[in-house]
Amino acid sequence: MDPRSTPPHPGGVDPRPEPVRVELDRIESRWRTLPLPQARAGMPRMRLTLDRLAEVTGRACVDDLGPATALHQLKVLVWEACRAGRAHGIPEELASLRRDLP
Repeated sequence: MDPRSTPPHPGGVDPRPEPVRVELDRIESRWRTLPLPQARAGMPRMRLTLDRLAEVTGRACVDDLGPATALHQLKVLVWEACRAGRAHGIPEELASLRRDLP
């Protein structure tokens, strides 16, 4: 697991199930290699996932700050959803996002 995708967690307990961590690491590896034009092209699909996760975490929406911050927003929303015990369906959502990236 890439330590860059692991937010700090009190008591050393990561609330994200293993399938979530694996998919998030795969997305991170892919997103970081995308040239800017391709990352921009992938933003509509990323936004869809961010909006779905925002709903799961009880947020109205997440601001569109562009491709430079989208990965961080994704990691935070995933963390919050898992910490709240709402990880059901997230591995599948992340796998779908990963497959749809340019």
